[in-house]
Amino acid sequence: MLPWLNASIPHFPDTGMALDEPDGLLAAGGELSPTWLVSAYRQGIFPWYSEGDPILWWSPNPRMVLFPEAFKQRRSLTKRLRHGGFRVTLDQQFDTVINACAAPRRHESGTWITQAMQEAYCQLHRCGIAHSIEVTHQDRLVGGLYGLALGPVFFGESMFSHQPDASKVALAYLCAAMRQHGGKMIDCQMHTPHLASLGAGTVAREAFINYLKECLPSQAFTWPASFSEAPTVPSSPWLDALAKPNNTDLIYRR
Repeated sequence: MLPWLNASIPHFPDTGMALDEPDGLLAAGGELSPTWLVSAYRQGIFPWYSEGDPILWWSPNPRMVLFPEAFKQRRSLTKRLRHGGFRVTLDQQFDTVINACAAPRRHESGTWITQAMQEAYCQLHRCGIAHSIEVTHQDRLVGGLYGLALGPVFFGESMFSHQPDASKVALAYLCAAMRQHGGKMIDCQMHTPHLASLGAGTVAREAFINYLKECLPSQAFTWPASFSEAPTVPSSPWLDALAKPNNTDLIYRR
């Protein structure tokens, strides 16, 4: 039987209890407050569910990750980065980015980014924990991504493109900033051929969680008295590099 989580206490079962089918399903219930979400991510757990269902928590095995130095920047993408006329910014249009990511994709009728999920991650953004990377062309938002920054780890949630390669541009900037300023790993959650083509690979769940324990020690977090408030999380210096107006310098160095 799937464990049901008490909404008053952010406590999760051991990830070793996650189901094999569906892969990684761990528990149901709980809530999407900042403390719950940060507690989940730093243990290798994330929420994923459909509208009308209870909150479902997952920790798949294996886990899809992208190490910044492994990002595959193909020649065509390098050309777009240099000559495509894109402008890349940090945290300028978070609400718009998550809305665009939540829109149904081609050949899909729904979305897993429910209204409650959008509100929860927008709250995390206001707390300085969730971040967006925006790609604009001629002052129009054409792509981007969002996720959580906890120290040297970025927990990617979703990305979108309204123009060829626009989301890849966002990911290229993210990898460059992390590679040059102390970032260690991007969590991609589930395996997809698209992510694999960009250099992401799979690691065993146990290895992934051990890596998080090394990168995100408990003493780096300060937990609030109220679960509705946000914890203090480790800083991510690579965010400053993305926020600079002249961040194009990032892509000219490898």
